Amino acid sequence: MQPVGADIPQAWTVSGASGESRGTELAKWWLRFNDTLLDSLIQQAVQANTSIVSAQAALRAARAQRDVTAAGLLPALGSSAAFQRNTAGDNDPTNSFKVGLDADWELDVFGGKRSALGASEALAFASAASLADVQVSIAAEVALAYVALRGAQLRLGIAVANLASQTETLQITQWRQQAGLVTVLEVEQARAASAQTRSQLPVFRNVIDQSMHSLSVLTGQPPAALSGMLAASGPVPTARNDLALDIPAQTLRQRADVRAAELQVTAASFRVAQADAARAPSFRLGGSVGLNALSFAALTQGASVVSALLASVSMPVFDGGALRGQVRVQEAALDQAVSAYRSVILKALKEVEDALTQLRHDLEREVSLQQAAAAADIAASLAQQRFASGLVDFQVVLETQRTQLNTQDSVAGVRTDLGADYVRLYKALGGGWRLENGETAAPPDERPDARLPR
Repeated sequence: MQPVGADIPQAWTVSGASGESRGTELAKWWLRFNDTLLDSLIQQAVQANTSIVSAQAALRAARAQRDVTAAGLLPALGSSAAFQRNTAGDNDPTNSFKVGLDADWELDVFGGKRSALGASEALAFASAASLADVQVSIAAEVALAYVALRGAQLRLGIAVANLASQTETLQITQWRQQAGLVTVLEVEQARAASAQTRSQLPVFRNVIDQSMHSLSVLTGQPPAALSGMLAASGPVPTARNDLALDIPAQTLRQRADVRAAELQVTAASFRVAQADAARAPSFRLGGSVGLNALSFAALTQGASVVSALLASVSMPVFDGGALRGQVRVQEAALDQAVSAYRSVILKALKEVEDALTQLRHDLEREVSLQQAAAAADIAASLAQQRFASGLVDFQVVLETQRTQLNTQDSVAGVRTDLGADYVRLYKALGGGWRLENGETAAPPDERPDARLPR
């Protein structure tokens, strides 16, 4: 289905994302981070996450409902057996045995049942796409929590290292104060700087603990289940910067949420056709055939055969406008589905543009911050050496150490942001979902798309 009433741009606004070449393969995009533990966590989440399990159950229910609707197109065949014993006055009792088959079939002359089946099939495929969307979202949530964990561990390590340096500076300052070379002011400033750095450690440890809890729950386990596995620090996941983006229209087709919204429109259009067909006459064929006998053994020998055939037609004459009202209800539901479809498309376009913009700016920040961090490391080392030799005053040391800590922390922060940027971009591009067993939606010629507003 072509996106309805949505203005799809020809290319992304970020330079270099023209989509002229084939887009990057998104299946298992997390493997591009080259982190086996991240891969293991996402695989566990896809198998055990409670939201995914719930979406799988919803998919099974939708497919079962499709089978129920499909059965309505076929004749219904039933069987019956009866035994009757009659007694009148002083006469001997009489027995009666009956067996029979009954058939009933409502002819789908005006396509109402076929439309109902089309709606059920579209909803089943929409449920499959919704399951894929949940899987994409859960994989992204796992990756974001993992990136946050590694980023907090990196920042904690930087703070601990800087605290050790500041503690050493405090000790040197105390020695110099005892020698009368500095005043108590410099000692207290050094003590304040180290205490302020120490106060950041619980903040990072809190982020680490909460990230571990999130990863455990996302993989379907109690909050503390993965604490031992994730306790050791690791590098912040970074993806290769070699993305080749599809054009916007192709990107929309890759997104499971867009596909699900599209199929909801298809189902709504079928329901309009079903409601319209309910206003037409209905035709029904029925029949029965059976055997009657006075004894069970006689059912196969000499039993009388009873058969009946019934053909009927019914047509609404006056219903106070109920059927026409039902058509309007379904038409309004179709308009809602189309509006929701447009909203999903616009949201998808915005998410990709936002992710591309954020990634571009964070890459620029990383270059500048790395330069600043390298210069700050050199400055802090020189200042501490000269302070120990009495060549500079303590204010220089204090300022260079503060700058060193801030720039190192900023580099760690931007690396964490870049990891999250790539995750959000992969998710916005569609996340590499696939319908099960290569299933596709009903072909266009089976959809009553002529009813869709253009």
